[in-house]
Amino acid sequence: MPDLKIGTIVTGIYKTGKYIGEITNIRPQHYLVKVLAVLKHPTQGDLHNPKETDVPLFHERRALAFREQTNIPAQMVKPFEGEIPEYMYSLQVALEKQIEELHADGSPWAKKCIQNLEGLKQDYRL
Repeated sequence: MPDLKIGTIVTGIYKTGKYIGEITNIRPQHYLVKVLAVLKHPTQGDLHNPKETDVPLFHERRALAFREQTNIPAQMVKPFEGEIPEYMYSLQVALEKQIEELHADGSPWAKKCIQNLEGLKQDYRL
């Protein structure tokens, strides 16, 4: 595990999303991280069948909420340098970036992901 302490600002990858957060606790294999900003919105769909639409359940994945705490495996946590963007702004930027990339993909999977993300955009009130 890297030598990180409680209070250190880090980036962490949780499932398929990437976040900036603050370490609030250290566990044997994980760091407990309080989310402060979103760098990459989680991927939509069935992760066991990537880029497929003909699956039993096409998952809608929400970004972790502001100040939500989550256990992130130690190997997925790195120190963060720089200014922390405001949470809602970072969420909007991450969501728009993912939607742009999916428009460029153009596949049926990408179109289904965009539908999910547009619905989430409404839920997030962006």
